[in-house]
Amino acid sequence: MNHNQTLGKWGESTAAQYLQEHGYQIIETNARTPYGEIDLVARLQDQTIFVEVKTRSNRRFGLPEEALTPRKLKHMHAAAQHYASQHNLDFWQCDAIAIETQPQTNIEHFQNVTSHLT
Repeated sequence: MNHNQTLGKWGESTAAQYLQEHGYQIIETNARTPYGEIDLVARLQDQTIFVEVKTRSNRRFGLPEEALTPRKLKHMHAAAQHYASQHNLDFWQCDAIAIETQPQTNIEHFQNVTSHLT
């Protein structure tokens, strides 16, 4: 596993822990769909949350949330729609978690990031 893969797995694990500490239940990790992979599938009360995790060890390539391009958001929404239809989910949304590791670990949770696509 290379550095980016290791960092990505660490970020997903850190995001899952963060969500659990905030009352979310993790349902699935790395859920595969024909439209791409969903990093985390979580539940909060009666809603399913599809979470994209972006982790950066430095800002050389910008903030982690800057990797959420319009194209990435469209793929994320399509993957979530597919997963929701396959699992008969009525209430769902797409969130993103951005994690920076330097100079200290910082986690930012962006909710409903694809709402403008509906």
